[in-house]
Amino acid sequence: MNTSAAKLQESYQQEGFLSPLPVLDEIELKEAREAFAKLEEEFGTEYTQYSLHNVHLQYSWVMYLTKHPRILQVIQAILGPDVILLDSRFICKYPTVKPADVQENEDHQSKPVTDNELPYVAWHQDMRYWGIAGGPVLSVWLALDDSQKENGVLQVIPGSHGSGMLPHRQATRPGNLLSVNQEIPEELVQVDKAVICPLKAGQMSIHDGLLVHASDANTSQTRRCGLVIRYVPTCAYPTEDPDRPRKFHATQLACGVDQFHHFSSKST
Repeated sequence: MNTSAAKLQESYQQEGFLSPLPVLDEIELKEAREAFAKLEEEFGTEYTQYSLHNVHLQYSWVMYLTKHPRILQVIQAILGPDVILLDSRFICKYPTVKPADVQENEDHQSKPVTDNELPYVAWHQDMRYWGIAGGPVLSVWLALDDSQKENGVLQVIPGSHGSGMLPHRQATRPGNLLSVNQEIPEELVQVDKAVICPLKAGQMSIHDGLLVHASDANTSQTRRCGLVIRYVPTCAYPTEDPDRPRKFHATQLACGVDQFHHFSSKST
């Protein structure tokens, strides 16, 4: 392992995340944004907000992104040479507050739409939703848009991956984008230690599956869209969870050699 890779691994192991990291050049970013715009036109933004799941199997340009050399270089520094692409999903927070977005009360007085009425992602750990053992899960956010505080940037609690799995409950605030609507109770989250991970379009952040993270509502007039990609070392394997059975139909060998074939019967 070279010095730069060793430093990446050391920082990642200590903090549980790395951000920002460069990935796409100007041409690659332009092509990816244009291709995504076609999906928005075809399916509509209500669908593309969260429902473009594992479309790397359908679109070669998405598959290319999941195996981009700059991504895999970092992933191999963290997970080792042999890596499985576990899952992918586009997540977009579209502008929901515009200057004209007001509501009238019974006295016909206008009030602004509040943050509590907008989509957000509650504090959680990715491993709560993945029946994986034998190795870590690493998540990538590849930004197609600039990601800033105003449009719902990723927030993380540095080092929280070292605390193990925390209890989750049903979220009490409406608008949670997590598919099972869960959250870590705020009293268990060291919110005062939270840091944001702003990104320029074409950059990425990566984080450990046990890192506590969240993102607020998009209160700006700009979209925040990214491709979430999850990777595991080939030694990892799926576990049986009767409370939340998972099927891995979209796994691919991202790089290296798979001598274990733990996902071979679950991939297409």
